Amino acid sequence: MRGKLRKSLVTALGVATQSMVAHAGDGATDKSGYTLFNPTPASAMRDMSTDRPDKTESPYTVDAGHIQIETDLVAYTRDRADGFTVETTDVLPFNFKLGLTNDSDLQIVYGSYSHVRVEGPGGAKDSEDGSGDLIIRYKRNFWGNDGGRTAFAVMPFIKIPTSSFDDANDDVEGGVIVPLGIELAPGIGLGLMTEVDILRSDVDGGYQPSFVNSATVGFDLTDKLGLYTEVFVERSAESGANTIVTLDAGLTYAVTDNLQLDTGVNVGVTDAADDVNVFAGMSRRF
Repeated sequence: MRGKLRKSLVTALGVATQSMVAHAGDGATDKSGYTLFNPTPASAMRDMSTDRPDKTESPYTVDAGHIQIETDLVAYTRDRADGFTVETTDVLPFNFKLGLTNDSDLQIVYGSYSHVRVEGPGGAKDSEDGSGDLIIRYKRNFWGNDGGRTAFAVMPFIKIPTSSFDDANDDVEGGVIVPLGIELAPGIGLGLMTEVDILRSDVDGGYQPSFVNSATVGFDLTDKLGLYTEVFVERSAESGANTIVTLDAGLTYAVTDNLQLDTGVNVGVTDAADDVNVFAGMSRRF
């Protein structure tokens, strides 16, 4: 987490910051008067931007007064470690977004249903069904929402423990996500994200920070079809914690201006990461 990837993200953030004054207002129009109760008209709405399917969050918000729902239709995860195989199927976990102002939105993230199957040594099997935690996020874009080659946002969040699984903790946790978007060339975009999570420690019962850094590159293959590749790194500050690294890739397809389908795969590189996660999902704006 404190190695080459993190240094490269900090360097990229510094380079982008130096150019933000020149680019932040490129093509932007005044939409500051639009709010939740005075929605942005369709003619003034920006292109739909989503926080999925990659793990790197977007710096763009939902237009004021509009709703956007992003969800995995279905996702499958498998992990094998220490003689155990854990398979998880998630159905319709969603992110519900509500545009508050031209530069901010409120997000409610919830894992609606999961089926977990565990197979241990000697063929022993167990399974459990349940729902996940509720996460509330607030995204504030500081520049680039409506134009420019860079965009930057800050997104604090809090986890409310609602999970029904036996091994889930019952603690309130939270953190902050900082996403940066950079247009590298027409049809090619770079997304960078740094995240700090404040999580309950399994060792001493206190709270410890966990650090996440990710980078994704997206390509417009056609007017509707997109491709992304991503590297994701997570490591807790807790003593003895292992580093989670995944390599991710996927496709997006814009059915309309307000409907996007996607599919992708996340492959674990380190032992601490899940071996594989595959999914298909969609995003819909209203």
